[in-house]
Amino acid sequence: MRRIAVIAASFLLACMPAPSPETSPAPVVAPREPPTITDDELRRQLFTFASDSFRGREAGTPDELRAANFLVDRLRQIGVEPAGDSGYFHRVPLHRQRFGPQTRLRVVAQGGSTDIAIGTGLLPLLTVGPGAEPRRRAEGDIVFAGYGVSMPGVGRNDLANLDVTNKVVVVINDAPPGADSAQRSQLNSAQAMAQRLQQFVGMQPAAIIILLTGEFADEFEGTYVPGLISQMSATPPAQVTDAQRMLPMILIGRRPGAASPLLPAGWPADDRAQPLTGRRLEAVLDVVNERVTSYNVVGRVRGSDSRLANSYVAFGAHYDHIGVVPPSGGDSIANGADDDGSGSVALLAIARMFQNMSPRPRRSMLFVWHTAEEKGLLGSAHFVQQPTVPLDSIVAMVNADMIGRNHPDSIYIVGPGAAPNEQSRVLGTVVDSVNAASRRPFLVNREWDSPDHPERIYYRSDHYSYAERGVPVVFFTTGLHEDYHRVSDTADKVDYAKLRRVSELFVEIGTALGNRPTRPR
Repeated sequence: MRRIAVIAASFLLACMPAPSPETSPAPVVAPREPPTITDDELRRQLFTFASDSFRGREAGTPDELRAANFLVDRLRQIGVEPAGDSGYFHRVPLHRQRFGPQTRLRVVAQGGSTDIAIGTGLLPLLTVGPGAEPRRRAEGDIVFAGYGVSMPGVGRNDLANLDVTNKVVVVINDAPPGADSAQRSQLNSAQAMAQRLQQFVGMQPAAIIILLTGEFADEFEGTYVPGLISQMSATPPAQVTDAQRMLPMILIGRRPGAASPLLPAGWPADDRAQPLTGRRLEAVLDVVNERVTSYNVVGRVRGSDSRLANSYVAFGAHYDHIGVVPPSGGDSIANGADDDGSGSVALLAIARMFQNMSPRPRRSMLFVWHTAEEKGLLGSAHFVQQPTVPLDSIVAMVNADMIGRNHPDSIYIVGPGAAPNEQSRVLGTVVDSVNAASRRPFLVNREWDSPDHPERIYYRSDHYSYAERGVPVVFFTTGLHEDYHRVSDTADKVDYAKLRRVSELFVEIGTALGNRPTRPR
């Protein structure tokens, strides 16, 4: 995402004729006020950037391009130098898969048929990993497998005498009645869904349908649904036939109701594993493959030292979000104010600070607004593969993703402990010293700073693409919240005083790293 536009500095005094010393006194030049970041600046930018007019900024759509142009216009106004491959824009070629008009999911019974909608009814999985594609055609009698568990303590064995070969198996991703709280937590989770999939794949069904309930249904709706409706990749999907796909069709459903054609007539009172006699599923997935161009946006503020100005402190945020989603409470636009509108507008304010700073740090500052983070870190992965500055000239990458919510004095830091070979350890020390010296230090939470933490936060934002290439990274976030990936993540819920303080900390960190004579290694 870049477009060439450099705003030159004003040299009015230099262009004017020199005054005669006999007739004109020497001009008195007042010292320039140091630049500051204000709550109001951040609020105004974010209320625009996260408004409904941007329709959730989904990568590869006109809405994302509108958001990219918003950033470019602001960079022009600030006077930040373009640093992409096309002005401020850095082109990211992507491949998108979406469900075409011939897609059909239908339950056929003696009394007629029921069509099931993609997205609001069932979501097919087109892949479960590299080289692991489920089939796109399936037909078979429906067998209800209950909760798919064997739990003698509550009198259940859902798998006893269960024949699902070449049939469509339906299972509930939850704990049965009588399970304790620990069992409920364990059996209503992403891990439980994966285990059920693995279990039934080995039984050779035509299709597997997993129905979600409880807390994981909410998490799935916010975290997974948008990416499953429109999937993207950096490379074109493999051209294989359905006969070459070794996995059964896999479909995920949410919040099954009592009248669902996929459940026993007496559900939920009747939750026994049983064939649903007379009901069959007919499923055809029409998958359309498209080439799209998305854009990173890149700007640069030159350093003051001719020897160090060709090295960079990079600041990153992702400006895309999940777009238009299935309606919730009458709203279908996921505005993404905190995720990651907060980081995006913070970078604009930080860039303005460095552009107007006198003197500037010795090293240059690079600002990268990444696209397609929500599609799998695709924008940052492309940037480190096709960088617009030499990758080894980036001495550190400071990433901001969701930095405007939760406790006003707390922040998570990820990278110094999680990155391999201690490559970010010295950077973490610099960050800690800068934070400790600030007027109101943040309380740092390092709980997620591990490659093995169950939340896997280290792998979930754009710093990871840089860390894989050996660049020291530090990732700042103020944490997850109940509005994560929901239409309720709106600009009115952001703590702008906190967002300002995080932005100011970034300026201080950039200044320290920019003036440091050696790399933070």
